[in-house]
Amino acid sequence: MFEKIIQLTGKKKGLTSIILAGVHGNEKCGVIALKKILPNLKIEKGRVFVGFGNPRALKTNKRFTEANLNRMFKKNSLLSKKEKESYEYKRAQFLKKYLRKADALLDLHATTTTNSKPFVICEKNSKKIVKYLPVRLVVSGFNKVEPGGTDYYLNNLGKIGICVECGYNQDPKSVKVAQKNILAFLKARGHLVNNLQPKKQKHIRMYSLYLTKTNNFTLAKSFVNFEKITKGQPVGLDGTKKVRAKKNSIILFACNRKKSNEEAFLLGKKERAWF
Repeated sequence: MFEKIIQLTGKKKGLTSIILAGVHGNEKCGVIALKKILPNLKIEKGRVFVGFGNPRALKTNKRFTEANLNRMFKKNSLLSKKEKESYEYKRAQFLKKYLRKADALLDLHATTTTNSKPFVICEKNSKKIVKYLPVRLVVSGFNKVEPGGTDYYLNNLGKIGICVECGYNQDPKSVKVAQKNILAFLKARGHLVNNLQPKKQKHIRMYSLYLTKTNNFTLAKSFVNFEKITKGQPVGLDGTKKVRAKKNSIILFACNRKKSNEEAFLLGKKERAWF
């Protein structure tokens, strides 16, 4: 199943959805969860495509082999020559054929940050689905600040793209989180009987992505995902220049970098609940 996308079809007509896991090869919780669920999964309505995003990276347990697959879904004009020659670019073109057939996507990920809590990445167009997912934190704004993902691609087609970060990628609990979100997504989409109640969720909007200016970006400290930082607080050292928060914010995906023009951290703020 590594290379192929499989199709599950219900006896009754319904919506079309797609579930992906392993878009990053070192994030295996979704892959393990699907392998546990699929043998006994019987779709009641509609059809569901299921597959693993980056087979080569999964086999080597690396985030990617030649380029970040979850940035390959932007316009070709925004990708470099090297990116367009990569395996991940070719894989993205293959996945697009199935993404275009679906009305909604669930993409399962995990973070490299220890003690990271599960959260969902989406935009407001997904609120009828997301309110049933077993996560307390909903994060939006990625379409603008960090484009190029599978969810970005669906959203730009006028469809629904949802990414669930299932926690720390080395935590066995992340597999259970992935399993619960897969089943909740299928129920919310009507592929299975929906016996779920809407969840109470907090909402955060990301407004800024910092790209490194030098080949040596070092964090001022180890930041926990969604840690609060204050205006003027040092975030890191980019070469010899101190990088500080321009206003009170919430920090996400903060990491050291050894190349210029790489994603070092995101900043966001709380926003009013969508529902």
